[in-house]
Amino acid sequence: MAKEPNFICSDCGASSTKWSGRCDACGAWNTISEQKPLATSHGSKSLSGRRGQTIALTDLAAQEAEPPRTEAGVAELDRVLGGGLVKASAILVGGDPGIGKSTLLLQAAARFARNGLKVVYISGEESAAQVQMRARRLGLEKSPVKLASETNLRDILTTLEAEQPDLVIIDSIQTMWADTVDSAPGSVSQVRASAHEIVTFSKKSGIATILVGHVTKEGALAGPRVVEHMVDTVLYFEGERGHQFRILRAVKNRFGPASEIGVFEMTGKGLVEVKNPSALFLSERGKPTPGSVVFAGVEGSRPMLCEIQALVAPSPTPQPRRSVVGWDGGRLGMILAVLESRCGIAFAGLDVYLNVAGGIRITEPAADLAVAAALISAREDAALPSDCVIFGEISLSGSIRQVVQAENRLKEAQKLGFTSAILPHLSKRAAAPEMDLKQMQELSGFVNDIFGPRDGTV
Repeated sequence: MAKEPNFICSDCGASSTKWSGRCDACGAWNTISEQKPLATSHGSKSLSGRRGQTIALTDLAAQEAEPPRTEAGVAELDRVLGGGLVKASAILVGGDPGIGKSTLLLQAAARFARNGLKVVYISGEESAAQVQMRARRLGLEKSPVKLASETNLRDILTTLEAEQPDLVIIDSIQTMWADTVDSAPGSVSQVRASAHEIVTFSKKSGIATILVGHVTKEGALAGPRVVEHMVDTVLYFEGERGHQFRILRAVKNRFGPASEIGVFEMTGKGLVEVKNPSALFLSERGKPTPGSVVFAGVEGSRPMLCEIQALVAPSPTPQPRRSVVGWDGGRLGMILAVLESRCGIAFAGLDVYLNVAGGIRITEPAADLAVAAALISAREDAALPSDCVIFGEISLSGSIRQVVQAENRLKEAQKLGFTSAILPHLSKRAAAPEMDLKQMQELSGFVNDIFGPRDGTV
């Protein structure tokens, strides 16, 4: 009889029959641990052979009331949370070091406290004096927020049980230490055990909990992936340190839509919400410039315009450089290959630089056509009209495919003064605004119409 696998990787969940220092599935080190099987040994019965209690079942038609929410009074934060903070919910917030996570959560704690919630802020990375100094800088020193600096999980849970707050913020989960786990703080075992204890306590006591998590150099949340499955909501705080804009993005939300974003601006007084991100991202655009294109995108439920910039220059090295900021580098390679194969536009021997202005990151494929337009504009040194927006997905065959919410994209562009758009063919049901629309089906046709006919040679 084959031996059953009882060693599990805490990162990817892969199983094996023996322990090893490195997981063969995901390549992580020191993440494999032994798991006890459900059926006990020495001849005892398995769980399937024992009688338990009958579970109460219901049907899909049963309806329960929407969970009550408490709004923070910050529209961008409430939008990402799905309408406000839900009681007994667990939220995980991740982001690069120094991006502003602690600043955002301290401001959120002050807002919730002013709205009547009892808030406890526990810092495991900074002393109470450091947090108080930040509060004075932000003008929040008079907010009714309870503060503590502690890493011992047992003491923290005992204090919360006595205080019974409405909201607790743990900054961060990697600094928590559970005395029941024999490992150092920040290890996989400690993070998993601490998160499980905190989330379980949150659900039983009805306390909303916000956990701060560190991220790896690849941008993913550090620690075992099981922590993301434990919580109800996972938020990423994104942005470049050199830019003043910050993006709070929901990648998981059991109480609202995922992929929703909130836009903030970092100032000397902390983070300020941006109510019209499109106008702010395009505020520094000047006269038409080769390589500059305005993309009409959608982030969550919000249409948002941003500028895509491209630069093409002769490469001094045999291996041309491909540098991307704010977009997927693999998708850039695909667009370059389609342009060369389907349109006869070669980028061999040329360095290609692509940047999304403002520090925002674009994830939807609807930006393909705008990126292609920026690349050709930079290569041909031909500027596109400043009053034109572009969007559309490009397939490997060179066709331009339809995208979702085309009407909302056009309405947002018209509201900001744009008079023309280049886009895929609209469906008959779409009600387009009064704009000059150039609807394209093939990438080659787009290149010929906008930049002139090509001779078909590479």
